[in-house]
Amino acid sequence: MATRTIAITDPSGIHARPAARLAQAALDSGCTVTIAKGDGDPAPADSILSVMALDIRQGDEVRLTVKGNDAEHVADALIAALTAAE
Repeated sequence: MATRTIAITDPSGIHARPAARLAQAALDSGCTVTIAKGDGDPAPADSILSVMALDIRQGDEVRLTVKGNDAEHVADALIAALTAAE
């Protein structure tokens, strides 16, 4: 299992495009991936609707948790996918 916490710097927060990019990368990873806003309850990161429902804005901290094979590498790749547009 691997966990990463980052602060969102994009002025638009996690809107449709980064949410879709994250959801697709999480789905493609073959791992179980969750995302949480701050200390909130985790949501499945492979669902664009679940990610967008978190209403993540600039300055919010998000926590990604990855369970499965090569979780450390997958977590790093997901963070890169999430922050690609920032």
